[in-house]
Amino acid sequence: MGDYMKFAFMCRGRRQSLNTRVAVIGAGPAGLSATGFLACSGYDVDVYDKQPLPGGLMTFAIPPWRIPPSRVLDGARELEEKFNVKIITRSKVYAGEETHEEGDNLVEKKINLEDILSQYDLVLITTGTWISKIPKLPGTGARGVTTALEYLYKWKIHEYNLAPVKPPIAKRIVVIGGGYSAVDAAEKALKTGAEVHLVYRRTIREAPAGIYEIERIKREGVAFTELASPVEIIEKNGVAMGVKFQKMTLGPPDETGRPKPIPIPGGEFTVDADLVVFATGESPTPPISPSRAEAVGIKLNKDGSIWVNDIMQTSNPKVFAAGDVVHGASRVGPAVRSGLKAARYMHNWFMAKTGRMITPGVIAQ
Repeated sequence: MGDYMKFAFMCRGRRQSLNTRVAVIGAGPAGLSATGFLACSGYDVDVYDKQPLPGGLMTFAIPPWRIPPSRVLDGARELEEKFNVKIITRSKVYAGEETHEEGDNLVEKKINLEDILSQYDLVLITTGTWISKIPKLPGTGARGVTTALEYLYKWKIHEYNLAPVKPPIAKRIVVIGGGYSAVDAAEKALKTGAEVHLVYRRTIREAPAGIYEIERIKREGVAFTELASPVEIIEKNGVAMGVKFQKMTLGPPDETGRPKPIPIPGGEFTVDADLVVFATGESPTPPISPSRAEAVGIKLNKDGSIWVNDIMQTSNPKVFAAGDVVHGASRVGPAVRSGLKAARYMHNWFMAKTGRMITPGVIAQ
């Protein structure tokens, strides 16, 4: 397999089975790293994911020059071949009234979360953030307005030959945001031959992607405008034609600790675009609706994330949660650490509950 992501880390092989069934819902970085730990320790792990391939956003949004998908897929294959993990793809686990999430395009089977809870001894939820946040502005419903996640995902499934229709090509693309999603969408747009404009409401120094990344894509040809916030999508006959922006200045820190953008009166300008991409954050997507959550003992926070205690356990004792569905959109590293942490807590809790004293099979990292 060559150079690939070792989700079981330094584990050399699966230990004797504990005859304990674990379901991991979500095959992203948190889910796969937790799976590696648990499978190495002797648990029988089934992983469920709505995508046709494991890896989550590592496979379906992050560009290959950042994380080569072959490294992810070979690492997942090792879990299957060496650690007896079963990865069930194109299967969306959910309970309650379902809302459409991004990345649902290729789901073939729906599985009730409550059935999973009845069939497994332990459950780990790592379903990530598959709903993008778009500001409530005039014109956002126009054709030619999308999100960075949807834009990158559609290109990915086309490149994997999973979708026969090529995503629409635009001549002028405006990307709004300053994080990695914005940078990745702008860079992808540039590779399609478009004229690309990246606009961020704070300065390059506050951009979550960092000065280096912004400067890098500027050198590649992306136009970058700082201190500007969208106020309206300009449309004609329901089709996006451009974006009206408001010039901003920075004020005192807001709740994030970063300087708050404040509008400059009269400082409006327009950028022409036939495709507008919002990269303004993603929300957690637990596999259960708020109306059904209480019935199965999974408490949701106001922002839609899953509530967990100090050992990453939900209010249902046999259900744990980790990754972005708990702490919001982050990078791969924190998601991996979160998954590993949850897996250790699951093992310790289950050993204490059953009165067994079996040390986990993964060497501590």
